Amino acid sequence: MTQTTTQSTALPRLRDVEEYFADPDFARATISPDGTRLAYLAPRHGRTQVWVRGIDETHDDAVCVTDDRRRGVKTYSWTDDARWLLYQQDTDGNEDWHLFRVDLTAPEEPAVDLTPLEPGSRVVDVAPLPDEPGHVLVWMNRRPMFFDTFRVEVATGETTLHLEQPGPTSNYLLDRDGRPAFLSTLTEDGHYEFSAVDPDTGATRFLRRVGGAEHPLGVQPQLATPDGSGLLLGLYQDSDDLRLVRVDRETGEESVVAAVEGRSVDTMGLLAPGLPSTVFTSARTGEVIAVRFVGERSTIEVVDHDYDDVFTALTGLADGVLRSASSDDAERLWVANLGGDREPGGTWLHDRETGESRLLFRLHTHLDRAELATMEPVALTARDGLPLHGFLSLPVGEEPRDLPLVLVVHGGPWAHDAWGYDPESQFLANRGYAVLHLNFRGSSGYGKRHTTAAVGELAGAMHDDLVDAVRWAVAEGIADPDRVGIYGGSYGGYAALVGVTVTPDLFAAAVDYVGVSDLPNFMRSLPAFSRPFQATNWLLYAGDPDDPEQEADMLARSPITMVDRIRTPLLVAQGANDARVVQAESDNIVASLRERGVPVEYLLAEDEGHGFANPENQFRLYRAIEAHFAEHLGGRRLERS
Repeated sequence: MTQTTTQSTALPRLRDVEEYFADPDFARATISPDGTRLAYLAPRHGRTQVWVRGIDETHDDAVCVTDDRRRGVKTYSWTDDARWLLYQQDTDGNEDWHLFRVDLTAPEEPAVDLTPLEPGSRVVDVAPLPDEPGHVLVWMNRRPMFFDTFRVEVATGETTLHLEQPGPTSNYLLDRDGRPAFLSTLTEDGHYEFSAVDPDTGATRFLRRVGGAEHPLGVQPQLATPDGSGLLLGLYQDSDDLRLVRVDRETGEESVVAAVEGRSVDTMGLLAPGLPSTVFTSARTGEVIAVRFVGERSTIEVVDHDYDDVFTALTGLADGVLRSASSDDAERLWVANLGGDREPGGTWLHDRETGESRLLFRLHTHLDRAELATMEPVALTARDGLPLHGFLSLPVGEEPRDLPLVLVVHGGPWAHDAWGYDPESQFLANRGYAVLHLNFRGSSGYGKRHTTAAVGELAGAMHDDLVDAVRWAVAEGIADPDRVGIYGGSYGGYAALVGVTVTPDLFAAAVDYVGVSDLPNFMRSLPAFSRPFQATNWLLYAGDPDDPEQEADMLARSPITMVDRIRTPLLVAQGANDARVVQAESDNIVASLRERGVPVEYLLAEDEGHGFANPENQFRLYRAIEAHFAEHLGGRRLERS
């Protein structure tokens, strides 16, 4: 659908970048296992920290329990001991994650690193271990190419090998007590083979082979049921839609746990902390109780109907989407985080026993809904007939005709944009731009055909989809064809560079944020341990840089090879510690342009990785974007003294 009427009769005031990109006032709240306390993120010393308070207390009563003044804390977890809380942190965005412990009885004491690792090693996951109170399971690569499982005693830091990873592409799926229930192995041809594991002898019995191009990031989800009797997998089966399927350990029979006709399981929550949960599990049993599906708005399908009352209550707390929910071990008290397109988010406490709910806090208290843009779903058809979906945000108070347009391209590329509050869209709409997000082919969440249509199509049909979206916006009368910009991060940065090389006359301005410029170099510089897992993504979709013929094709699709075509004003931003898209990807494109005398602005942050996390760097980035687009697209700009 297309919005054709203005949202207000007056232009909203120009808000400074801090109002959109400052750390939230409050975020990511969870409840303690015993139901007596809340933990959440809030700023202190210019960085996001973890705070803890009683369930009936206010923020004035809360205690800040972390003190990282270099980089904000984003990921934390409770333990089964009321004394300890855990959080993860890297160094300046290098993604070498460590696990730290804080003492809630002495929060002024320095945090303890439970995982002192050599440079280049990292923690990739942490899980409770109900069978052994006081312990957690930690997955980390003390052996550089292997992510083994360790048992860590939280109080002492004593670390014991729990399970060795049997091979670089094999992983055990554990039951609730930490015993190996299934073995998942990625084969050289990009398929996954799943076997049942005898927890006593370690013997394996083959169950199922799945995978291929339709699973570019692997079969997701993949987990064992708490008792180890079933294997839960995200499978397409005979459908174009991704379903959650249970494979019986003994018989190998498949049964559908959750499926919605025309919709796929939303796997985004498995990619990074803070994204909306893919599956919701019971704190009491560990069983999956609800699953998220992609749509114009994501929906939650309850699979255990004993929880119908909970999800009816939680999803009804606000006009938005339920992003996450946690409960105490008794499952009486629930903390729910919800958000909408004009509501950055709020956190509620729900008492299942009494049916009462109350608002705990909102993420950003200073924003006025009346000044925020709606995010409207749009649908169009690519030139080859593939259905495409996206979202359009229009500036409040502007007639939606012949506007300057910014096409925002998501990363991945095996991810997707979703309905909800997006600070970049709100910031750009506030500056007078129409903002278009497109889930181009290769994006997740829109079915098997949509994903696999991207094989071999980097700088090809994937880019054609973006061009078709711009042409759609122009044909609808929304966009001025002479004032179209493109902006994206990671793969989206690559797409922006492709935009100004493959179609140099289409865009009047571009922003490349931690984007790829040289596909072979990008793939060769990825961490060594990731190479085996590229079979169903980069190696299949882009090519193998070790094959001379494929490398030549990859170079032909690389912006660095076409750099002499760039005449569009370009802004490039890069983190010096980026472990995914190394600094050379930006350095080389900037150097090539400067050698030709082509103006290019380059922002390099020495204390950042794959994206800017520290507020001062975000402010610098978005002020530069504001100035760049204002100069070349003609949007509004806040004049600063």
